[in-house]
Amino acid sequence: MGGAEGKDPPGGRRVHLTHPAALAVAGCLALAVAIGIGRFVYTPILPYMTTALGFGKSEAGLIASANFLGYLLGALAAAWRPAPGDARLWLSVALAVSAATTGAMGLTANLNAYLALRFASGAAAALVMVLASSLTMDRLAAAGRTVWAAAVYAGVGVGIAISSLAVPAAAMGYGDWQGPWLVCGAISLMLAVPVGLLLRARRATTSARPDVEADSGRATGFGRFALAYGLFGFGYVITATFISDMVRSDPALRPAENAVWLCVGLAAAPSVALWGWAGQRWSHERAFACACLVEALGVLLSVLGGGIWPVLTAAALLGGTFMGLTALGLVNARRLSLGDPRRNLALMTASFGLGQMIGPTLAGLLHDGTGSYLTPSLLAAATLAAAAALAAR
Repeated sequence: MGGAEGKDPPGGRRVHLTHPAALAVAGCLALAVAIGIGRFVYTPILPYMTTALGFGKSEAGLIASANFLGYLLGALAAAWRPAPGDARLWLSVALAVSAATTGAMGLTANLNAYLALRFASGAAAALVMVLASSLTMDRLAAAGRTVWAAAVYAGVGVGIAISSLAVPAAAMGYGDWQGPWLVCGAISLMLAVPVGLLLRARRATTSARPDVEADSGRATGFGRFALAYGLFGFGYVITATFISDMVRSDPALRPAENAVWLCVGLAAAPSVALWGWAGQRWSHERAFACACLVEALGVLLSVLGGGIWPVLTAAALLGGTFMGLTALGLVNARRLSLGDPRRNLALMTASFGLGQMIGPTLAGLLHDGTGSYLTPSLLAAATLAAAAALAAR
């Protein structure tokens, strides 16, 4: 790696800095691979799988929950004890696992294999989220360019948008469910290659932030906000998992099947910047509450709208809030922490992960019992309203 090195500042330590644009692109690509594609590509592929393999909605929900269980455990492990050695190497390994498990979904028709692959994909996604955030955000902060942070988290929306175009193209109009997995796995691998190269660019030396004290405490309101975050996890994930299947199952909405997931991705890309601005202007709690209510409206529209435009609006409202809410929650968790925030972030992750793990399985069971997504969607909207009330307090 080239670039001049200066002397370590007194009391500081050597921090490697990459050009802010390169950092932003690296983080964006990493989250596009592991979250936008690896974690969420199941949604647009699900209708093809249920048609070809005859899975019930409860089985489809169980597969989704396996992914979220992997994410929960992976995030807790990464937050509790940082990976030893070179973080860039671990990031590259996690991206490779994400791409491989995505492609491997197209090579089997066994439910147990799906559960194992989606669990591994979720754990890899969590590791990528933690490592990509730390490798980019700390360096952006050291360079005084935190404004680029929104570009990093826009990667989730970018990955969703890419998969929304790749899935129907790979299916070739014949309902083939294997092609989309294989193509998206290959796309993930291609997008992952530049990440390590971008993070190995020119470096410099600067003073690092001194280590915070190891003890972690919680400011007043942390428990209530953590509960609200968990309710949000439950409330968003039902629509985020099944919206494509909802559209496929309704002949009047089927023409919008390929567009609905694209709307989610396009709306998600700028959402972190939008809700971050709202959090600075109104307070993080009020912005979180507002975003929960907007998302609840989107959830209701997905089942009560009765037309193509309402369901596309629902998709845009979902995409325009769920990543913004995720970012607001983590930022506010840091604000409500006294000392090292790592343990409190782990608790927030556990709350969120539990909510989003329960959601798909419960929604699948309710669908199989009632014959529609109405009941689980109404429950999700009510949960989001409860999350808004808790956060607003």
